[in-house]
Amino acid sequence: MAGDDCVFCKIIAGDLAASIVYEDADHVAFLDARPLFDGHTLLVPRTHVETLADLAPDAIAPFFTLTQRLSVAIPQAMDAAGTFVAMNNTVSQSVPHLHCHIVPRNFKDGLRGFFWPRTKYDDDAARDAVAAKIAAAL
Repeated sequence: MAGDDCVFCKIIAGDLAASIVYEDADHVAFLDARPLFDGHTLLVPRTHVETLADLAPDAIAPFFTLTQRLSVAIPQAMDAAGTFVAMNNTVSQSVPHLHCHIVPRNFKDGLRGFFWPRTKYDDDAARDAVAAKIAAAL
């Protein structure tokens, strides 16, 4: 979906308007068009990749260093207590171009942790079996 079909590629190219908060040779950060709260920012790599797994290994540290910088600057700018930093990969990814959400947060702002109900493992053995599966996949 790179190029002509990707909304974020159009923003990066300047073909679609967006409120840019930061840009460098490899990244663009802009306000989300449908924010959870004012200041909700999306950070994207200029190179079209769909998921975190597709991001080149040497691009990961700069991407997350900038995510960290935004997670400090956004609450300062918005007089917020902190941030919620999130990234969807494929599932619930409304635009298939890697993007990280940096959302200003305040206590009692109405946002309840994650956006879905939490569950519990049946017992310690079930939890440990899941941990073992993930460890084996690594």
